[in-house]
Amino acid sequence: MTTLARNTAAAARIVVVVADVVAIVIGLWILMYLLEANRANDLVEFVRGAARWLAGWSHDLFTFDKEWARVVTGYGLAAVVYLFIGHAVAGALRRR
Repeated sequence: MTTLARNTAAAARIVVVVADVVAIVIGLWILMYLLEANRANDLVEFVRGAARWLAGWSHDLFTFDKEWARVVTGYGLAAVVYLFIGHAVAGALRRR
């Protein structure tokens, strides 16, 4: 395996890991919200803040009557988009 191939494989792995971690953080916030986690807890607030920042472009995209539906769809869309784009970029890197 050439050095270039190793470097692109490593870059692809990094892109996949970053996309997966971002989706996990957003998914964790959705789960915490649905289970009504204590917002006074520092971990819950950290995850909420991180998810809000990561999904800032989509968290209020939909206007369902129920707040839980807005959270699941808005944040869920962001998680799916990060996964899709991250894995597509990684696949493109691997094909190089």
